Amino acid sequence: MKTLCYTSFTFSYLNRARVLFKTLRQHHPDWELAALITDRPPEGFDFDPAQEPFDRLVWASDLNIPNFQSWLFKHDVVEVCTAVKGPFLHQACGWGFDAVIYMDPDTAALGSLAPLEAWLEDHDILLTPHLVDPNEDHAAILDNDLSASRTGIFNLGFVAIRTTGEGARFAKWWNDRLLSYCYDDMPNGLFVDQRWCDHVPALFDRLKIVRDPGYNVASWNLSTRKITVEKDGRITVNGVPLRFWHFTKLGAVGDSMTRRYAGRNFPVYEIWSWYKREVTAATDPAIPERWWAYGTYGDGAPIPKADRVLYRERGDLQQAFPDPFASGPGSYQEWLVAEGGR
Repeated sequence: MKTLCYTSFTFSYLNRARVLFKTLRQHHPDWELAALITDRPPEGFDFDPAQEPFDRLVWASDLNIPNFQSWLFKHDVVEVCTAVKGPFLHQACGWGFDAVIYMDPDTAALGSLAPLEAWLEDHDILLTPHLVDPNEDHAAILDNDLSASRTGIFNLGFVAIRTTGEGARFAKWWNDRLLSYCYDDMPNGLFVDQRWCDHVPALFDRLKIVRDPGYNVASWNLSTRKITVEKDGRITVNGVPLRFWHFTKLGAVGDSMTRRYAGRNFPVYEIWSWYKREVTAATDPAIPERWWAYGTYGDGAPIPKADRVLYRERGDLQQAFPDPFASGPGSYQEWLVAEGGR
């Protein structure tokens, strides 16, 4: 099976993406690895794609999204890095691959993912739920079950499709939804790309829900997953091989959630320690922390979330200011100051 695996990120997450690609290369040297970047390199950072651990670089600006600057401005960094996943997946269906897999940049392959390709022989869409076993503890239900109810039953840090049949139909549908409705707006039923996929079991056939606990291990399911290092060095989860780990919220928040649910399951901390070392080694000091080229107006002023929300809600502003990032006379930024008094 000819397989393409991609991830979506900005340069502030290049270190994590490097770790993901390195681990994928170890287990699947035959896969083509693609980086989808919605960003521009920071000044002083010498970005040479030929030296990076991926085979293909796609800039979000090359996905032929109509009115790209206007569309991009409507999203914050998390929203846009998830929104571009749909157009890439849809377009990649025409690139000659049998299967396309998406993995978040803060995941790492810690075992062979060959079963995914085997499942895609009989299914067209693979999704992993946040939870595959029910929680019994009250705190875990509040933290994990209800969180999944708010943000989506499936974790879209992973999705895999066949590029034909229902897989292609899903990719087109997801493309359309994410181009228009990929926002962090939980009161209105949206949590970027994830809540849309709650509909997938009802809308599409040939779906496999991957309930194997070795896939997409993360803080939100550690309450029901026991990690063990076997005598031969293999790492297992509830007795089955560990496949990939989702190291969400690297830092204080991730550490807190991991401690809460790993408890005395000490291999969890060893895996996290390994990941932190890998990310540190892959970090380039020339990239400022939290860098995102599209986070500021032309004059360098940060763009408040409220400015983006107002712009996406008003078609008249989109028509009047096709490049809302601009500064100076006649700009959206100038109009905000004049109309809003800020």
